[in-house]
Amino acid sequence: MALNIQIADLRKEYRQQALSEKEADPDPIKQFEKWWGEAIRSQGEEINAMTLATCNSKGYPSARIVLLKGFSEEGFIFFTNYESKKGIELQQNPHACLVFFWKELERQIRIEGDVKKIDEAESDEYFSLRPPESRLSAWSSPQSRVINTRDVLDKNVDHYRRTFANGNIPRPEYWGGYIVKPSLIEFWQGRPSRLHDRLQYSLIEEGWHIDRLAP
Repeated sequence: MALNIQIADLRKEYRQQALSEKEADPDPIKQFEKWWGEAIRSQGEEINAMTLATCNSKGYPSARIVLLKGFSEEGFIFFTNYESKKGIELQQNPHACLVFFWKELERQIRIEGDVKKIDEAESDEYFSLRPPESRLSAWSSPQSRVINTRDVLDKNVDHYRRTFANGNIPRPEYWGGYIVKPSLIEFWQGRPSRLHDRLQYSLIEEGWHIDRLAP
């Protein structure tokens, strides 16, 4: 296979900051919260965008971008259609990986853990806060399924707009939230000459253990 030289020449030298064990919080959620605040202040675009990687029952992976909607000591929350490809894969294999990349700060965070659905009441609460058109979209899109044309979506939207003409648009039972309960979190800080800082937090019986990884 021929190497595309123009692509191979694309390089960025990372020089902004460093990450040491001394500076890192012993609790990875607090460390995430610290970096999250700095990402907000950096005014980067869609800092809540994260790659969600899942695997089906045969171990074949797939990945896509979803949006973080909350985090706490319990884990990291996102919402989707339970009958979508990712929903089906999470039913078959309830483990996932999340990746954030904040280029403005030259940082990456990788999170691995078990996944489960959040309480229906929490999903109801979040769904009620979505704009009406987004709530209609949840009803109108058979997510991840093959459709003949774009007209399918437009007709579905028209149908559900008439169905919920009174403005009360409830949450579909096939739509809701998941929480990723982390067992491993890695913080990556870009450094010069590709000698990046990588601190990995692993959950053990005694709590969180920190290791430095080679870049």
